[in-house]
Amino acid sequence: MSTVSSTRPPAPALDLVTIEPEHARRRWSPPRPLRRAAGPVATLLLWYVLSATGVLAPDVLAGPGVVFGKALSMIADGELPTAIAVSAQRVLFGFLIGAAAGLALALAAGLFRLGEDLVDATVGMFRTLPWVGLIPLFIIWFGINEEPKIALVALGVSFPIYFNVYAGIRGVDAQLVEAGRVLGLTRWGLVRHVVLPGTVPSALVGLRYALGTAWLALVWAEQVNASQGIGYLMNNAQQFFQTDVIVVCLVTYAVLGLLCDLVVRLGGKYLLAWRSSFEGA
Repeated sequence: MSTVSSTRPPAPALDLVTIEPEHARRRWSPPRPLRRAAGPVATLLLWYVLSATGVLAPDVLAGPGVVFGKALSMIADGELPTAIAVSAQRVLFGFLIGAAAGLALALAAGLFRLGEDLVDATVGMFRTLPWVGLIPLFIIWFGINEEPKIALVALGVSFPIYFNVYAGIRGVDAQLVEAGRVLGLTRWGLVRHVVLPGTVPSALVGLRYALGTAWLALVWAEQVNASQGIGYLMNNAQQFFQTDVIVVCLVTYAVLGLLCDLVVRLGGKYLLAWRSSFEGA
């Protein structure tokens, strides 16, 4: 009877690979604030070069030095701070009205099927109306004072708030809602502890869009019989071909919009501290 040898062949040698942490394998890169500032700084340098070489004539677009000097003079005489205060007040009132209306409609459409049937299609229809086409109606309805300007801002704000909050409500995981029911939560308890917390990320996105839209709407609103504000300064500058003042006003709009966006982003980090998310590779 033949016997089978129990001797096994030697195991192949394994090549051991040292696994390094991800942060150790990354190459050095500039800090994020420096990288984020690279684009604006490059744009400013290009603007300076084009102005200094005469490619951009002063009557077409004033150079950055002229614009900076004009901004300092407008700040020193109080003209720009006064205009910013007036425009910010219009944005604040319009934003509060539009956000309240958009939030109320989104809650009605998102939480109730009857509300969705009555509200969603109507809001979608009004969303397609051009803002500029509504200005004559707003003047007829509200006059030529502050009311049409605030109404235009409120209209622009309400749509981003509505659509994002509505999408956030309907995007809540149904299994979480069912789990809340199993635990004995009432309808209000489900809304408070499950639906509304799950809506916060979408609501913050809508808030960022709404604040940006508020300043965009204000640009149109302040073209209507404005005697104060940033738009008023731009209209006067347009009549006298003052490109430096126009650029100062445009930069002011952009800076105010960025500050509002920064506040929302910082608030979002605080409100969503419990929620880990992908931050890019």
